[in-house]
Amino acid sequence: MTTMNDRLVIAGREFQSRLWVGTGKYKDFAETKKAIDASGADVVTVAVRRVNITDRSKENLLDYLDPKKYIILPNTAGCYTVEDAVRYARLARAAGVSDLVKLEVLGDEKTLFPDTAGLIEAAKILIKEGFIVLPYTNDDPIVAKKLVDIGCPAVMPLAAPIGSGLGIRNPYNLKIIMETVKVPIIVDAGVGTASDAALAMEYGADAVLMNTAIAGAQDPIAMAEAMKHAVWAGRLAYKAGRIPRKLYATASSPIEGML
Repeated sequence: MTTMNDRLVIAGREFQSRLWVGTGKYKDFAETKKAIDASGADVVTVAVRRVNITDRSKENLLDYLDPKKYIILPNTAGCYTVEDAVRYARLARAAGVSDLVKLEVLGDEKTLFPDTAGLIEAAKILIKEGFIVLPYTNDDPIVAKKLVDIGCPAVMPLAAPIGSGLGIRNPYNLKIIMETVKVPIIVDAGVGTASDAALAMEYGADAVLMNTAIAGAQDPIAMAEAMKHAVWAGRLAYKAGRIPRKLYATASSPIEGML
C-alpha cells in the first residue's frame, strides 16, 4: 500500500492526507502555518466565529495558507444553537471559503459535547441548501446512522471531550459506528498524543482531526510531525492486519525438526 493508492474520498472529493488539523490556540498565524506544514495535512479546519477568514481588511489566516495547497474546512465551533451554526456556515460560504462545512452544535460549555438533536436539525437545513456537511457528533451509532440517512457523507465522532487529551474513551462504540454506517469515519476531538492517533487509525478510522494535541504541545511543530507519522503508521497497520491476541506464548522460530 502506498500513499498514491490509498486516498480518502468524501462526497467525490479526494484528500491526500488522513490527518486533518485545526487552527486554534497557536501563538500566531506564523506558528499555525509551520505546524500545518509539518503535519502534512491538506485539510485545515477553521472556526468561523473565532479565526478571521472572512474579513480581508484585517490580518487573515488565509494570507498564510496557500488555497492551492490546502482545503479550508470552515467549522461552526462555539455555536450552541441551530440558528448560530447555520448562520456561520452560510457566512463562510458567502465569503467564498467553501460549501464544505464541519458542523458543530454544542450542548453545554462544560463538556462541549454535541447537542445531537440540534446537530441533526442544522444538518438537514444545510444539506437542503447544498452544503456538504461533516458533522461533529458523539460516539452514538444511532445518531451516526441518522446523520448519514439525511445525507451527511461522513461522520466525525469524538474520541473524548474537545481539548481533553484523554484519548479514545470508548473504542467499542467507534467500532460499532464503523460497522453501522458505510461512509468515512473521521475521529474528532480528544486525542492527546501520537499513540492515540495511531490507535484510532488501527481501529479502522478513515482519518483523524485534531487541534489542541498539536497546538498545546510544548513543541507544536514537532508534535505535528509526530502526528503525521502516527496516522500513517496506524493506517498501515490497519491495512496490514494485526495478529490475533493469544494468552500463551508462541515460539517465533520453527520448532519442527529440532533435535
